[in-house]
Amino acid sequence: MNYSETLHWLFNQLPMYQMQGASALKHKLDNILNLSAHLGNPHTKFKSVHVAGTNGKGSSSHMLASILQEAGYKVGLYTSPHLKDFRERIKINGISISEEEVIRFVENHKSFFEVNQLSFFEMTVGMAFDYFANQEVDVAIIEVGLGGRLDSTNIITPLVSLITNIGFDHMDILGDTLEKIAAEKAGIIKPNVPVVVSEYQRETEPVFKRIANENNAPIIIASETLTTGLKSDLKGVYQEMNIKGVLATVNVLKKSFLINDSSIKNGLLNVVNNTGLLGRWQILNESPKVVCDTAHNKDGLSIITNQLKKENYNTLHLVLGFVKDKKLEGILPLFPVEATYYFACPNVPRGLDAEYLKNVAENFNLIGKSFSSVELAYNTAFQSAKKNDFIYVGGSTFVVAEII
Repeated sequence: MNYSETLHWLFNQLPMYQMQGASALKHKLDNILNLSAHLGNPHTKFKSVHVAGTNGKGSSSHMLASILQEAGYKVGLYTSPHLKDFRERIKINGISISEEEVIRFVENHKSFFEVNQLSFFEMTVGMAFDYFANQEVDVAIIEVGLGGRLDSTNIITPLVSLITNIGFDHMDILGDTLEKIAAEKAGIIKPNVPVVVSEYQRETEPVFKRIANENNAPIIIASETLTTGLKSDLKGVYQEMNIKGVLATVNVLKKSFLINDSSIKNGLLNVVNNTGLLGRWQILNESPKVVCDTAHNKDGLSIITNQLKKENYNTLHLVLGFVKDKKLEGILPLFPVEATYYFACPNVPRGLDAEYLKNVAENFNLIGKSFSSVELAYNTAFQSAKKNDFIYVGGSTFVVAEII
């Protein structure tokens, strides 16, 4: 198989949560443990940092990787989902795994995948761990896919675990209260392994402290114990909380790595250049100003709408699309009435119909038109906007992926 054929096989033959939703999930670690054993347990052959959370885990993972790269280390980075190319998920020092490596891994283990009916995510995690071990990385930053306790990444024993914001997302899978969701995220806490919690939340702190205590794991609440004036090239006021969690995690990592203040400062200021991160308050155009962001749940989008209030513009244009499992009644009231809306359906099976979205949005006085594609919605917004207007594109990772 060539690269495109390999991707087609990965994406379409076996379950993939991003495309299908909850039906693709397998609530156990048996498969990934069997795969890892088949591969020679590569996850035991490199040091790691484990990152979970509802919002901020992607940005935090990239910040950590950038800082460690600036300190001179060979750094693996596993994140999900990708925006443009599958290979974005698996990087070393900002360079994506090669097409040849993806083809080789799938061809070498395809029969094992088929016999054991592995999911897309399980195969991808196995690929990342195998690649990092073979390339002998100094450390790998491993981002949880969904939840924590039963996520396929949760077979590692990291040097430190980082848990970012906890919010209401994937409630059909993780639970319908912040406490239940926090308990799932806290499943990455390992015996005697320090855990950093980026943000204090009244509902979740007791959960984290209880589970940390049960595991004899030192716990650091970064928002309570750390202040910083350091900035990042990742824009948006919401990065301030992520930076606090990252710095507290770096303080733990200093026991294993030489990381000086210059590496921290430069790492934070060069995240995009060092790691290739896309879609976090990313400015695509200046006049009119166009920004996209992959925030896709209530907490993340509330931060985005607060950020929009800080912008200066004549008219606000919003290109929005969602997936079907989002609770619109909790999300749509966050958005401003004084704006022009362009509703679109992301081009995935889970995409929410644009006309349906437009009709529901009207109940919240969000007025606009529906479009047959994200591209058409964006192009219409761009053509309609004047030079002093502001265009925001988001609502779903898939919407951002189509216009970036």
